[in-house]
Amino acid sequence: MRRKIIITGIVVLILLSVYYIIDNRRERMRMEYKDEQISTVSENEEDTSINSIQGSLTLSKIPSKPNNVILTGIPEHRLVTIYRTNKLTSTDDVNASSGRSYTEYDEDGNEYEVASHYVPGIQILYGYNLLNLAHYNIKTEKLMYFFNKPALIKTVYYPSYTQDSINKIPVIRNYFLVSAYDEDTNKDQFINRKDLRKFYYYNIDATNRMALLPPNYSATRSQYDDQNDVLYIFAKHDANKNGEIDKNESLKIFWIDLKNPMQAKLLY
Repeated sequence: MRRKIIITGIVVLILLSVYYIIDNRRERMRMEYKDEQISTVSENEEDTSINSIQGSLTLSKIPSKPNNVILTGIPEHRLVTIYRTNKLTSTDDVNASSGRSYTEYDEDGNEYEVASHYVPGIQILYGYNLLNLAHYNIKTEKLMYFFNKPALIKTVYYPSYTQDSINKIPVIRNYFLVSAYDEDTNKDQFINRKDLRKFYYYNIDATNRMALLPPNYSATRSQYDDQNDVLYIFAKHDANKNGEIDKNESLKIFWIDLKNPMQAKLLY
């Protein structure tokens, strides 16, 4: 009898420990998720209704400041990253250029290493609480924002500062690609990861923006095809048009030609 009581006590302790670990993990995930979102209702407004699908907040209503000047491969074009100040850390603005290594050969067959990026000619910036990007042209001294309202920018593809080549031919990219949550598509008063993630093309002056995915699609990830120099964009289809992606909704694959990335074509 005593043995059964001891065993029962041990089992109860184990179950309580497992529950505590799971509950703590859920709470951490909930807090992390809550951290990276933008309310579409001003803190100074008593009305909690949605002002518009894109929200009503401006940068002046969210504590934010510029963090870094991003050097692109085209000297006169520079980017300024703008982060929410109360969430900014030294690791937020990460200039990520990891990926496969690219190797070229000289006329004598000697191997030499060229600049290595996940996509030749493009460096990638991953954002966390990155509210906006500002483009500055040093020659014209003009500043242009990528978004007219705060967004949650996830990925920025920009011309690499160091020179890349494909088959000994220099690669020069003269555009930007940006994935971001910039609309309250599910109308819950927040812009966050529950909303649809858009994928945009910008010209080099950031004066012209084009949505590459059809309406009601949300980008999930990308993959580079070095043999064809194309980028595959995996996106889920919001078939029921509720403004967010449900688990059973289908995944589609689009591709864009990085030599002229102004159109996304359906692959699957």
